[in-house]
Amino acid sequence: MKSLGILGGMGPAATLAFLQRILELTPAREDEDHVRVLMDMNPQVPNRHRNPPGAKAELGAMAARLRDMGAEVLAMPCNTAHAHADAIRAAGVPFLDMIELTAAEAAGQISGGGATKVGVLATPGGQDLYVAELERRGLSPLTPAVGGRRAFLDLVFAIKAGDVGDDRRAEMRSLAQALIDAGAEAIIAGCTEIPLVMGPGDVSVPLIDSAEVLARACVRECA
Repeated sequence: MKSLGILGGMGPAATLAFLQRILELTPAREDEDHVRVLMDMNPQVPNRHRNPPGAKAELGAMAARLRDMGAEVLAMPCNTAHAHADAIRAAGVPFLDMIELTAAEAAGQISGGGATKVGVLATPGGQDLYVAELERRGLSPLTPAVGGRRAFLDLVFAIKAGDVGDDRRAEMRSLAQALIDAGAEAIIAGCTEIPLVMGPGDVSVPLIDSAEVLARACVRECA
């Protein structure tokens, strides 16, 4: 069993939901069977959208602190911040890349049936990462139109503020449905706030939940 280091707090509610996933996915019969988790729950990471250099420096420092605490595997339940994965890898600890893992999951779920079009719901930074990774795998990413991207970002910040009511759930389903109407044969939930308001039963195509994918990978590597 390996100690898992989590770079968390981006945002706090999504991080707590991610920890719950790890707990539920671990095949444990008693306390000792669960994964040891070392976490830096740091909501003070500089804004990934407005201050990328500050975010990069802080994420690198967080990874080094977790390494020094004894983490043997690192994970970060924030898609957008994966733009700075190189700073995290510089700590010299294996890093489970959420973008790569999620894109691989999408490819595995749809490619057998000849499907190639994958809808991506993510912040602008996360969207760019997913588009590049999906195209590298020979898939065709579909993203919201300009108005949809703005609506999605506004919705994410509303969820971060604690608004997870029925209206927000309906808005997220509508954004996903727009991608399906455009031809998406699967949807990547490429922001860890999405599963706080939308699940697989809310869409008519496979929903690839990046937080779920990363949690499964953490259990495989550490349990």
